[in-house]
Amino acid sequence: MSIKLSFWNVRGLNDPDKHHPFCQWLLFYKPIVGAILESHIKEVNLNRLMSKLCPSWKFATNHQSDEDGRIILIWKDPATVRVINQSRQTLTCEVVIPTCTPFIFTCVYASNLAEERSELWVELLNLQASVGLTTQPWIVGGDFNQILHHAEHSSLHVNSNNSRMHEFGDCLLQSGLFDLRFLGPVLTWMNHQPDSPIAKKLDRLLVNNLAIAAFPNALASFLPPLFSDHSPCLLDLAYPLPVAGTRPFKFLNYLTKHPSFLHVVKMAWSQAGSTSATLANLCWKLKNIKSDLKLLNKEYFSKIQERVSDINCLLQNVQVQALNSPSPQLFQEERDLHQKWLFLREIEECFFRQKSRINWLREGDLNTAYFFRICQSRASYNAIRSFVTTAGVVIQDPLEMSFLAVNHFKAVLASRACNIFSFFLHLI
Repeated sequence: MSIKLSFWNVRGLNDPDKHHPFCQWLLFYKPIVGAILESHIKEVNLNRLMSKLCPSWKFATNHQSDEDGRIILIWKDPATVRVINQSRQTLTCEVVIPTCTPFIFTCVYASNLAEERSELWVELLNLQASVGLTTQPWIVGGDFNQILHHAEHSSLHVNSNNSRMHEFGDCLLQSGLFDLRFLGPVLTWMNHQPDSPIAKKLDRLLVNNLAIAAFPNALASFLPPLFSDHSPCLLDLAYPLPVAGTRPFKFLNYLTKHPSFLHVVKMAWSQAGSTSATLANLCWKLKNIKSDLKLLNKEYFSKIQERVSDINCLLQNVQVQALNSPSPQLFQEERDLHQKWLFLREIEECFFRQKSRINWLREGDLNTAYFFRICQSRASYNAIRSFVTTAGVVIQDPLEMSFLAVNHFKAVLASRACNIFSFFLHLI
C-alpha cells in the first residue's frame, strides 16, 4: 500500500481560483495525511471551505493559537491522527496507519520574523524532550522561512553563513533531525519578480534516525508550485526500491586487528599458487583471499552489536559473582571478559566509522550511536530511487529502472569495444 504524506504552503485558500487545482492535486497524488500551510482561512469559514475542498477528510487546525489558521492538518481513512501539541508555528500529532509503524508528525509554518523563529527552534527542542521524541520516529515538514546554508540561496551575493543559519543548524543538530533525501528542485520558493529573481530553500522534510529505521525506503519529492510560490512536498513512506543483486566485496578495516589476519591472508595466497604471472591468476588469488576473509568476519565479528551486548552482559554477571564470592578464577575470568569487551567495542566503532565515512576525533568516549545514525542517513542518501531520462521523464518503477540501466551500459560498453577494435585494426 502506498502511504503518502504532504505539506504545502498554498499562500491562501480563500481565492476560488485556487480551489479546483488544489482538489485536483489531492486527487492525483493521493496523500492520506497532509498539511496546508498559510491557508488564511478564518475559523468561522473553516467548515464551509473544508467541506468543499476536502470532502470526507477529517481535519485539525491551530486556530486556538493563531486566528488566521496558519496550519490545517487533513487526513482520511485508514489514517488515524491524534493532535499532541499546537502553537502559532507548529502543529504536532501522532499518526497511526494500519500495517505501519506509528510516528510523530510535526507540521511547521515558521514566522517571517527572525526573533519568532528563534522561539520556534527552542520550541522544537522542548517538544522533543516533553513528548519523548528520542525514542519515536519523528517526521518534521513545512515552511521554515530560513535557509540552512548560503548555497540554498540563488543570489551570488549570499556567499557565507550568518548567525541565523547557524542557529537553525544548531537546532537540527541538537534535535537529531536531518533532511530526508528528496527528488525535485533544491530551492523551493521563488519571489515571482522577473526584475530581481530570487529563489531559496525554505521548505524542508526532516526526519530523525528512528524514522529512517522505521521507513528505510521513504522518499520525498518537491513538486512544481502551481498557483503558489512554494513547492509542495510529497513523502512516500512505502517507496519500493529495486531488488539488489550480489553485494560487492568490501574490505573491512577491523579485520586487520584479528590476531590470525596475516596468517589467513598468507595461507590463502599460497594455496592459490606462489606467483601470479597473469591478471587472471591475480584475480583468482584475490578471490580466494576474499572467501577466507568473509569466513573470518562471519566467525568472529558477525552481528557485532549483538556480540558487544552479549559480552557486556556476561561481564556484568561475572563481576557480581566476583564481588559476592571473590576467587582467583572469577577475577581472571572478569579480566578476560573485560579485555574481550573492550576489543569488540573497538571493532564495533571501526565498523561504523568505516560505514559512516566521517573523520573521527580521537577525543572523548566511543560514540557508536552517532556513527550508527550517520550510517542510516548515508544508506538513505545512497539508495538509487529514480532515473531521469534525456527527455526529462522520471522513471521510478524498479523494473523499468533495471531495464534502462542495463541498456545504457550495453550501449556505452558496446560502443567503446567497437572503438578499441577499430583502433587495433588500424594499427595492423
